[in-house]
Parts: sequence; C-alpha cells; structure tokens
Amino acid sequence: MKSYKDLDIYNLAFDYAIEVHKITLLLPKFELYEQGSQVRRSSKSVKDNIVEGYGRRNYKQDFIKFLVYAHASLLECISQLEMIKQLYPNRDIEILIEKYDKLGGKLFNFIKYVEKNWKN
Repeated sequence: MKSYKDLDIYNLAFDYAIEVHKITLLLPKFELYEQGSQVRRSSKSVKDNIVEGYGRRNYKQDFIKFLVYAHASLLECISQLEMIKQLYPNRDIEILIEKYDKLGGKLFNFIKYVEKNWKN
C-alpha cells in the first residue's frame, strides 16, 4: 500500500462525498446552509479521517482512532441523509444511504483488520 488512495474505503468515501455534494445542491436554497451543509461536512469528514489516519499508520492506535472517527462521521452522514429523505423524498438519497451503510461495514471490517494484523 503506497498511498491512502490504494484503500477501497477511501475511494468509496471520496466518490460518495462527491455524490452527496451534488445532490445537496439540489435542495431548496435555505437548506444549502442548513441540512445540506451539515451532510456535506460529515460526508467529507469520512474521507478526511481515513486520510489523516493513514498519515499516522505507523502508530497503530492513532490509525485506529481516526478510522473510528471516520466511522462516526459516516453514521452522522447516514443520519443526516435519513433526515433529508424524510423532508424531501428522493430515490437518490435512499441509494446513498445504502451505499454509506455498506461502506460502514467495510470500514468496520478494516478497523478490525488493523486491530488484529497491523504492525506498529
């Protein structure tokens, strides 16, 4: 692994953050700075915490800590998307929720892998 860009979880998180950004720009104007802003920040936080953790990969516990932060941001993102789905029913939102849910499983499995197999 030469870069965080080699991590599937990072690439998925990046792609999903782009999707979230584009979809939230279609919300009513007043939501751009309310619900839209919040979900954009949490979706970007997922990928950013993966990157920051990777930068600390030589310190196993730091790596795990930032992966856990990424997972927490992912759960926040799902919660925000569920709110948007209720307020503005949209099929694309449901698909994004499903994507983030699967990414959450991959991220959780990666955390377990690092805990068990990562060398300090």
